[in-house]
Amino acid sequence: MRAVLVLATALLLFAQGALSQQADGERVFARCSSCHALDPDRRRPGPHLLGVVGRKAGSVEGFRYSPALREAGEGGLVWDEAALDAFLASPNDFLPGTTMRVGVSDAEQRTALLAYLRSASQ
Repeated sequence: MRAVLVLATALLLFAQGALSQQADGERVFARCSSCHALDPDRRRPGPHLLGVVGRKAGSVEGFRYSPALREAGEGGLVWDEAALDAFLASPNDFLPGTTMRVGVSDAEQRTALLAYLRSASQ
């Protein structure tokens, strides 16, 4: 019985942590939402981010990307979590010539944001 209680408590804490991280990611995304949307039909200055994790860079149909981002996608850049993390940490250092100027310097916030983007795309 004690083992079941310990396991249930551990699962509850894990679920609370995941929900907390998702809520944190949603708060970080609120800062991004002035330029990006999750809904592909909502027009913003930046491309929509629905399904961005695993997507080829510069590939949202109809969006006008910077030459640097377009070329990176043509060269094989795929937005996996490592690439997104590095890009978000410092967009211009990761991809000189990008038009994205706002990054997320805090690593915990980037982790939460990536978890939120991943969950929003499922």
